Amino acid sequence: MKIYQVTDPQFQKYGTVLKDYDFTELCKAMMETPLPDDVAYVPSVPELEACKVFEDLTVKGYGELPIQIGYCNGHNHLLNAVEYHRSSEMDIAATDLILLLGCQQDIRDDLTYDTANIEAFLLPAGVGVELYATTLHYAPCSVDGKGFRCVVVLPKGTNTDLEQNHANGEDKLITAKNKWLIGHKEGGFSGNEFIGLVGENISVE
Repeated sequence: MKIYQVTDPQFQKYGTVLKDYDFTELCKAMMETPLPDDVAYVPSVPELEACKVFEDLTVKGYGELPIQIGYCNGHNHLLNAVEYHRSSEMDIAATDLILLLGCQQDIRDDLTYDTANIEAFLLPAGVGVELYATTLHYAPCSVDGKGFRCVVVLPKGTNTDLEQNHANGEDKLITAKNKWLIGHKEGGFSGNEFIGLVGENISVE
């Protein structure tokens, strides 16, 4: 599939490139985080949150709301699922990576989503983006089969364990706090995730 740049006009409906932040220290700290053969996500990492840019991201990025800085690292070339939040997510690439993105507005009334709507974007190392709350996304994909390291910034508590059951309507998409997920039948899910992606399990390999 065609891979756009995050500076291309096609990205504007999904998010914006972050400016006036210094991610140097944060990206350096990310190089000390694990790089598994599959994909690993950790919502909050003290070593990343100790970086000076944490304050700027809190004050300017989230209007003084409490935030968390974690990572999504590994090797991946498939879509597997899409998720969204009730808040923007900031992704900062410590290495080159590819984001597969869609729009929440294209989710059908029955909560299914056609993967033909997905678009791919290269996020170069050292660059950060804000993904709007209505942007569907999931784990990044590798560039040329190499491992990726992606900083993930979200409101504090996002993607942590639920405290209540969620079963009806859109509520059944909730798999963690502030996380609504639609899985693909080939995405490797074996739990209570809603399988509603229709079409090809998009690959960038």
